[in-house]
Amino acid sequence: MTDTLPFNSPATSPTVAIIGGGPAGLMAAEVIADAGIAVSVYDAMPSLGRKFLLAGVGGMNITHAEDPALFLTRYGRATTQLAPIIQQFNAQALCDWVQGLGIETFVGTSGRVFPSAMKAAPLLRAWLHRLRERGVKFFPRHHWLGWTDTGELRFQHHSPSHAEEELLLSPDACVLALGGASWPRLGSDGAWVPWLRQRAIAVADLQPSNCGFEIAWSEFFRGKCAGQPLNTVKLSITDHTGKDHQQRGEATLTEHGIEGNAIYALSAVIRDTIHHAGYADVVIDLLPDQSEDTIGMRLQKNRGKDSVSNFLRKQLKLPPIKIQLLRELAPASVWQDNLLLATSIKSLAVRLLRPRPLGEAISSAGGICFSALDNQLMLRELPGVFCAGEMLDWEAPTGGYLLTGCFATGRKAGHGVVNWLKKSATDD
Repeated sequence: MTDTLPFNSPATSPTVAIIGGGPAGLMAAEVIADAGIAVSVYDAMPSLGRKFLLAGVGGMNITHAEDPALFLTRYGRATTQLAPIIQQFNAQALCDWVQGLGIETFVGTSGRVFPSAMKAAPLLRAWLHRLRERGVKFFPRHHWLGWTDTGELRFQHHSPSHAEEELLLSPDACVLALGGASWPRLGSDGAWVPWLRQRAIAVADLQPSNCGFEIAWSEFFRGKCAGQPLNTVKLSITDHTGKDHQQRGEATLTEHGIEGNAIYALSAVIRDTIHHAGYADVVIDLLPDQSEDTIGMRLQKNRGKDSVSNFLRKQLKLPPIKIQLLRELAPASVWQDNLLLATSIKSLAVRLLRPRPLGEAISSAGGICFSALDNQLMLRELPGVFCAGEMLDWEAPTGGYLLTGCFATGRKAGHGVVNWLKKSATDD
């Protein structure tokens, strides 16, 4: 990085490059621009916020309205590092910020917070308009290629009018907000990992998070049931340390295995269990609102001429897909004993073999280790280089926690840049 000049210098004012135009990068740009510092945002894609927009197609979940103390536990092993950052820009602060863009929010029945239009596009348009008004400049189609030997930022500008030309920059500070490695077609491809490791930055391997897992389905079941939803189930798993974890929610059976919000919430535990044991045994409660005793009593009734499937449907209102899953996973002996059948309905075991590929995941775990950063999110080995968003070594379930983490760390990195440049100007 070049030497920083005082803010009131008649010479060139400080400049900052933000690399990555997602929520973390844009939030950092806003904070820095508000401090009167020239900011440019560089993104590899033809337009900004691609992953943010796609995540909002089915309903943009911006954050969560649950108790703040419980909210912070959603960040698992990174809670210690993220808690003070999120407390400075928590769910309520994020909602206030969204409303400041002219976008109203509401809390859904699940506690998730949504923009009134349920879409990301209006929010992003209003945000980019405000950033432009504050002097932020945007440079799409600029693919970051790391650093030169002398520390300059390398970009490849690829567009019809600029045939793969290379651009070298020496800003006074920069924020890296390139995302992890999920949904690479939207720009988050993890290509930055070796460039940082080459500069002695500790980076934990990127892994799939909020992802599906593979199961060895029979060919019959795969062909008949792939794509079917499992509504209202409870999943249980004991991790490699002996700790029990449970999650109620929805799941979807896929050609390869299983996915859905209940699985995503347990994905870190499942992934780590597979890492230690080679597989993860998950127990599915198909009827979490009914006790095993109640189910057993209902199954003691005379079946008459009904098939077992019809009997289960009539007595328990068990959907056909759950009955089919029972047939796939429960041993044949269960179907001859109603008490064993009741037990299987409440505790149906399934073995998960491996996570689906990282490129299919909603988000990624791993990234820049917090030990490589100071408390302003600046790299200790690269003064003036700050990091934010999914590049950092943290993960969280869906439900607004991911976006909140990205916004909060982007804001923190932005303030870090401002403080660092002011200190540099004072020192000069």
